[in-house]
Amino acid sequence: MTVIGYARVSTTDQNLEVQEAALRAAGCDLIRSEKRSGTSTTGRDELRTILDFLRAGDVLMVTRIDRLARSIGDLQDIVRTVKARGASLKATEQPIDTSTAAGKAFLDMLGVFAEFETNLRKERQLEGIADAKARGVYKGRKASMDVAKIKELKASGMGPTTIAKTLKIGRASVYRALED
Repeated sequence: MTVIGYARVSTTDQNLEVQEAALRAAGCDLIRSEKRSGTSTTGRDELRTILDFLRAGDVLMVTRIDRLARSIGDLQDIVRTVKARGASLKATEQPIDTSTAAGKAFLDMLGVFAEFETNLRKERQLEGIADAKARGVYKGRKASMDVAKIKELKASGMGPTTIAKTLKIGRASVYRALED
């Protein structure tokens, strides 16, 4: 039996040390960590490596369930994968142990709340953006290309591919600018 720890933070400026220390203290034989958003499992290579490596009797250990997934669908997919491999999931800070009925129930409840928290954060962000737009403060990000320059280069006889290379932008961006 191997106890494999998984630590995750959302941004590169966040620190993994506290999670890694807690996982070591919980007896993890191996710890994999990454700095990726938890809203999706896409691009989370360390998690994929762990799930591929798990064997019967192994334990996937996290500090909290929100370190593993922020959506109930992703969490359920991960739990199904862990179970299919004959392994179990445990958390150091929450009474989660998928080898028990109570642990499974608590896991599902926490998964619902993690997704709820993500949805609330999105709603607050959209409300803030709408408010900033109404006050004329929010302008969106600055344009990454100069449409006038693109049209000027096209008028001088330059083709879209050459324009894209000259301005170091994507060719699709050139076509979009020329449609206006």
